[in-house]
Amino acid sequence: MASAPPPQRTRLRRTLVTSLKVALGALLIMMIAVGVAVAVAVNQLPSYAELIRRDDLGQMVRIRAADGTIIHTQGPSFGEWLPSAEIPQIMRDAIVSVEDRRFYSHIGVDPIGIVRSLIVRLQSGFWRQGGSTLTQQLARNIFLTNDRSFIRKVREAILAMALEWRFSKDQILELYLNRVYFGGGAFGIDSASRRFFGHSASRLSTGEAAMIAGLVKAPSNYAPTAEGAAARGRARARVVLGEMVEYGAITPAQAAEADPDQVQIAENRTVGTRTRYFVDWVLPQLDTLIDETVQPIDVWTTVHLGMQEVAERSIAANAPNGVQGALVSVDRDGAVRAMVGGLDYRTSSYNRATQANRQPGSSFKLFVYLAGLEAGLTPDTPILDAPITIGRWSPRNSNGRYSGPIPMRQALAYSVNTVAVRIAQQVGFETVSSMAQRLGITTRISTFPSMALGASEVRLIDMVRAFATVGRGGVGVTPYGIRRVTTADGTLIYQHQDDQSRVLLQPWVAQQMTEMLAGVVQRGTGRAADLGRPTAGKTGTTSSSKDAWFIGFSSGLTTGVWMGRDDNRAIPGFAGGQAPARTFHDFMIRAVSRRPVEPFATDAQAPDWPTGDAENAMLEVVPPDDPGPMVDPDGGPVEDQPPPDDDPYDRDAARPEDAIPEDQPQDDGY
Repeated sequence: MASAPPPQRTRLRRTLVTSLKVALGALLIMMIAVGVAVAVAVNQLPSYAELIRRDDLGQMVRIRAADGTIIHTQGPSFGEWLPSAEIPQIMRDAIVSVEDRRFYSHIGVDPIGIVRSLIVRLQSGFWRQGGSTLTQQLARNIFLTNDRSFIRKVREAILAMALEWRFSKDQILELYLNRVYFGGGAFGIDSASRRFFGHSASRLSTGEAAMIAGLVKAPSNYAPTAEGAAARGRARARVVLGEMVEYGAITPAQAAEADPDQVQIAENRTVGTRTRYFVDWVLPQLDTLIDETVQPIDVWTTVHLGMQEVAERSIAANAPNGVQGALVSVDRDGAVRAMVGGLDYRTSSYNRATQANRQPGSSFKLFVYLAGLEAGLTPDTPILDAPITIGRWSPRNSNGRYSGPIPMRQALAYSVNTVAVRIAQQVGFETVSSMAQRLGITTRISTFPSMALGASEVRLIDMVRAFATVGRGGVGVTPYGIRRVTTADGTLIYQHQDDQSRVLLQPWVAQQMTEMLAGVVQRGTGRAADLGRPTAGKTGTTSSSKDAWFIGFSSGLTTGVWMGRDDNRAIPGFAGGQAPARTFHDFMIRAVSRRPVEPFATDAQAPDWPTGDAENAMLEVVPPDDPGPMVDPDGGPVEDQPPPDDDPYDRDAARPEDAIPEDQPQDDGY
């Protein structure tokens, strides 16, 4: 009779069998749960057509110059979506070799990779290798975040298996290569290829494919968009080539031939900081023009890259040391062709053309004389150039001389202060302020007497707008920078429309003003701005020479120049008829050289004013009994500081040594 087995061994066997059954049951339950989760995920996955839209990556905004050149990109940068059949095989092999060698055999997750990752985790104490397949990376890219939690890894695995269930390997690889981030703002291999090599991804060489595949590991470290990154990217590409040899995609000889050091990195063709002041001004306007916030868009702007370059060179060449400069140039319809907000955007992004509030000096006399013309004065009306006192304020001409009655055109040409104050007092300081606001001045304009000489602060772009309205015959001009906006496929979603219905000045007022402004350039304080063709403009210099301006127009283009210090310190001997007028000349002589010469219009007729002694009445002005509190532009007591004398006969007029030679080259102008 056989002996019974020892009780202890029987219990151990039963325990093992039970544990195995429990484990198998748990595994079965887990597999069922995973299967259910994957099935649910499959039903919830977007369609393939929805996945290729890339909307979830953010909106791509490309800002283009007038000629179509991309001058700035915001958000992700997309190239063309390459269908699977158009993706070079060498690119497929490169990414599979280095990122997921078992891509074509796993079901979305790679058990071998997972085990390897767990071993590294146990050895190091933290996750150093994710063990993620290409499909898992794609699932994370589309649906998840980069959170390193265990729950996220489980969800990632389920979604990866769902993707493998729903789509083919070719579709998954197509999605991956068209969506993954490669650095430098480039999403997808086509965007990366164009960004780094200057051509479509359909023409990638072996070395280029290896370099792009190597970027996935650490785009910010390897993408050749920053100093030192190109060298790191080439070193990483050599690692990829080695992986491709081991994978069997290429031979050692082919790897040696595809030398990453011979790969040509495309020069960055973006304009850099040259147009950044303009771009910063344009971008916020999109919110008021369009509602599209998802689809990639192209913003076609008005900036002319040639004019922009000349504008920057002109400012840099003429601004004295320690002095900032700004320039705005607009076409007859308000299209901004060039904008310079300072000497160097990299050191200061503050846009002095659109944000800075500065005293305009005598350039503000534009509004004084316009108000006078509307009140019935003419360019030939004699106005008394003699000492005048309003309350405690006695504006004077800085040379200390007075000429008696002089025509308005002469007073403006030589920027006589006393005449401007007399006109402003006669028509009313509130009338002058209203005129400035009518023509687009957006800052607060005081109605104290000193406002006639430019004591109130203004913005350069507003002053350019006002002069442009005069140059357009009185039709309102609004500076704009966005001509149209389209989606990436060319669908038009916004188109600028020129509004010519806003007549702000009667044609005869604008023409008489233009005639007087032309005299400023022909024989007055703005002679350094003469272009050898009909040109009109006005100089401006503030008290103690803290700000200097020239704003003028010719052949349909209006340009304003401001110069001064950011700390508002005085600049001895600084005047609008010097550096700003020369800057205007240097820019405009090129900007209008290919435009036809346009004589100023003179055909508009002023109305027949009632007969009387209106002109002689302007010779003497009696101060008001209560002029109100005086505001000095420099902030100190009026009686202790000089008024904002501007453009005096002996300071603002162009000196012979300041004149620009008439044989300035013009063959490369616009």
